[in-house]
Amino acid sequence: MLDKEIKDFDVDVIIPIYKPDNKLFKLLDMLEEQTIKPKKILLLETVDDINHIKAISGPSLRDNIEIHYINKDDFDHGGTRRFGASMSEADVLMFMTQDAVPENELLMEKLLEPYKDPKVAATYARQLPDEKADILERYTRDFNYPNKSMIKSYMDINKLGIKTYFCSNVCATYRRDVYNKLGGFVERTIFNEDMIMAHTMIHAGYKIAYQAEARVIHSHVYSYLQQLSRNFDLGVSHRQFPHIFLNIGTETEGIRLVKNTLQHLIDNKKFLMIPDLILSSGFKYLGYKLGINYLKLPDNFVIQCTMNKNYWKNGVK
Repeated sequence: MLDKEIKDFDVDVIIPIYKPDNKLFKLLDMLEEQTIKPKKILLLETVDDINHIKAISGPSLRDNIEIHYINKDDFDHGGTRRFGASMSEADVLMFMTQDAVPENELLMEKLLEPYKDPKVAATYARQLPDEKADILERYTRDFNYPNKSMIKSYMDINKLGIKTYFCSNVCATYRRDVYNKLGGFVERTIFNEDMIMAHTMIHAGYKIAYQAEARVIHSHVYSYLQQLSRNFDLGVSHRQFPHIFLNIGTETEGIRLVKNTLQHLIDNKKFLMIPDLILSSGFKYLGYKLGINYLKLPDNFVIQCTMNKNYWKNGVK
């Protein structure tokens, strides 16, 4: 693979989907417009009942698209993507979510550019807010996905802390040979399979590249309770992989985001949004703390808090 020119790399795109909307078809259309086109697109569709499948159809479904069905009870953030990777022989594995739409035709080209450095094992894209995003969501996207690219290695841990391992399978690529050598995504995790993989790569001596010029449109409008549930699952993943997340100041980064967002609202005279920031931050923090301590909570309460209820089908403890 290293002897190839970047433009000659084979890339397979792997997209887990569940009850997709029109964004998926916009995504598929934009993948066909790329300057470097995918070899295969693997859609991993989670279905409520695998015996009663309603197949996806539409003009976006071309010959290079394969659909593989997964029973809802078998979906896992790590395991499902691991399954998709096992069906690829491409040089590069590219993972996306069904609601991330490439901004232009350069997404794949820009994500591949850092592989000129043989030590770069993964790259990930900048996420831009869509038209429905409010000022809080827009600032959060700018905070997590700035307009300057960065290549991160083990040498950056003291400076960047948890951000060293930041990577997002909303839109990310991995060298398949390195991915396989390091064991791939964990088979079972409620969240953060991308950061767990990035941690493994960083500690194996590889680098992670954030490509600000590779851009996808992707953002969410969450209610306060949805924020709690999402951050509950985040806390659970941190408790389950404490060697990655709990010894490196994760909460400090969250506090910095809140402080910077508050200053951003003040600077832009958006004072009426400050109560919303306080409430949303409070729900996030409460959810995260509950998730960190999920082993101490009653099973029924865990099920009420989580966003991924199927994850717990075999029990909480």
